[in-house]
Amino acid sequence: MLDSYVFQNKYLFIAGLVGLLFWILDFFSVMRKGELILPPKYRTQNVFSIMRGILLVLGVISWLLISFALMGPKTPMGKSNVKKEINDIYFVVDVSRSMLAEDFPPNRLEAAKEQIRKFVELSPVDRIGIIMFGDKVFTLIPVTTDLKLVEQSIEQIKIGFLGSGTNIGDALGLALARSETSIAANKSIVLLTDGSANAGLMSPMQAAEKAKELGIKIYTIGIGGDPNAKLPVGRDAYGRKRYQNMPGQSMDFETLRKIAQESGGKDFVASDNDSLNEVLSEINKLERKGLEIKGRIIYKEDYYKYLMAGFFLLVFVESVRRIGYREVA
Repeated sequence: MLDSYVFQNKYLFIAGLVGLLFWILDFFSVMRKGELILPPKYRTQNVFSIMRGILLVLGVISWLLISFALMGPKTPMGKSNVKKEINDIYFVVDVSRSMLAEDFPPNRLEAAKEQIRKFVELSPVDRIGIIMFGDKVFTLIPVTTDLKLVEQSIEQIKIGFLGSGTNIGDALGLALARSETSIAANKSIVLLTDGSANAGLMSPMQAAEKAKELGIKIYTIGIGGDPNAKLPVGRDAYGRKRYQNMPGQSMDFETLRKIAQESGGKDFVASDNDSLNEVLSEINKLERKGLEIKGRIIYKEDYYKYLMAGFFLLVFVESVRRIGYREVA
């Protein structure tokens, strides 16, 4: 029978035994000074000895039950295995200065942030992470299902503190390193950029090959492409924005295509807000794979029935012992 139980803390049995020891000492102390309150014809030494023995046995049993309950016995009922669809998606966002180009209102970066917000709203079961890159790369938030935290993090995607370069390779490498140990059945990376790689230790194709090896798809989105896109470069004496032209040809569409192809993903070009929305909507329809999550073992708690049995039995014994006996002078 005991083999079917799992105990939360076996050592607490000792605490119960200590209580039993003190109770036995007190038991004999009281019994030596008193006698049973019985009709005169039953007040014999034999009856007294029998009753004392019964009360002693019942008291010991009650303390053993309490001691057993203190160990926290519980019976395993099974495992709460659940099949869930878990996707890990890292958004790798270009925050180089060119993302301020205003061919997307109000600019490329703000348009991308708005579409990422919509994507997150449509994917409440997915775990979303965000990595930013310029010359340097930075994990803004690791994958999480906390949508409020993701939305707050999206607001922190800004241009300026990671340099003006385009370090696509290292950014993808960081996303891959973070995704590698994930338990998600489906892992993917969404790269949003408007330029070509010109910084970093890892090349974009090295990252793509690593992604293929890990089974992580990379979806590339080339943002822009308007040959007349204008980039704000400050303000004139009257406070009006000054612009310089930024040719759309600066984007390396061929490399973006190869990255997606090598990793098993898909490449897209978003030339305006509507097309960017369509691209992210399509990515949101990625194949979802079920993953069996091994939950905790479900237990039936049994301690309370032993505790209650021991408690009420001890109350009975103490009632008889203290009320049913009278002290003998």
